[in-house]
Amino acid sequence: MSALNGTRPSYFVLSGLTDDPKLQILLFVLFLIFYMVTLLANIGIMITIRGDPKLHTPMYFFINNLSFLDLCYSTIITPKTLDTFLSVTKNISFVECIMQMYLFGASVSLECFLLGIMAYDRFVAICNPLFCVAVSRPLLYYRIMTASVCRLLISSCYTVAILTSVLNASYAFQLSFCGPVKMQHFYCDYPPLLKLACSDTYANELVLLSSVALVSGISVVTIMTSYGYIIHIVLGIKSTEGRCKIFYTCSSHLTVVIMFYGTILFMYMRPSVQYFSEQDKVVAVFYTVVIPALNPLIYSWRNKDLQTAVKKIMRRRCIC
Repeated sequence: MSALNGTRPSYFVLSGLTDDPKLQILLFVLFLIFYMVTLLANIGIMITIRGDPKLHTPMYFFINNLSFLDLCYSTIITPKTLDTFLSVTKNISFVECIMQMYLFGASVSLECFLLGIMAYDRFVAICNPLFCVAVSRPLLYYRIMTASVCRLLISSCYTVAILTSVLNASYAFQLSFCGPVKMQHFYCDYPPLLKLACSDTYANELVLLSSVALVSGISVVTIMTSYGYIIHIVLGIKSTEGRCKIFYTCSSHLTVVIMFYGTILFMYMRPSVQYFSEQDKVVAVFYTVVIPALNPLIYSWRNKDLQTAVKKIMRRRCIC
């Protein structure tokens, strides 16, 4: 249960969420239900968007990518967590731990960027001069948000997210561990990993906070600037129907942004890893298990176009 002095351990032991066997079974069932909902809901949205030509627009292109990311980072965490609920040892190898941390970090960074792009997409659609004059002819929007521009934005997000995650993972490989290898978490994350290191972690903490500040900073500034202009447009509209239309367009995205950033910033934007506690595990459960299941439900709950497309697909399958 301990590593050699100043060396790299072959494995870590995850503490999990609880040591109570009965509670572990209950949590296993709950996590499995949420994971199944995540799989079915996100895959369903992806199939629906790809299968309906009417949904081949920039907004649904980004929603499709968001569903893919929710599916990815839930799959990176949940299956291993389900295994630890039923396992006695709860071991995870060092390489597997770093890979899980790297993939999860890249997925979260991608989601941050994607939420920023989606806010910019709403800004272009709503602040389009033709939006208030002729809602049925938003020509400027489609001239700006072309397919090539959307692909360029997504590919840029992938590049930056992967590079920042690689940087954090490379610094993690340089850590030395000379004490207990029991990690106080239910998956491999940077803060609890740094708590186990016996080498100086100042550089790691600096790189982690810098990358989080860079990714979240770009995304938050984009979101706040976009919605600042949108609010300005809303205040200038005298029609109640027009205001409701804009609010209806942005409500789903705003809900997802508030849930996501509320948990992520609480977890990572703090001065030291020493504050990681049991409370953080509860927050981590929310954004790794609950949010990926809620996001597709939020986007489809009040989205008439998406609901209509789902009904069409269901009818086709019933006929077949």
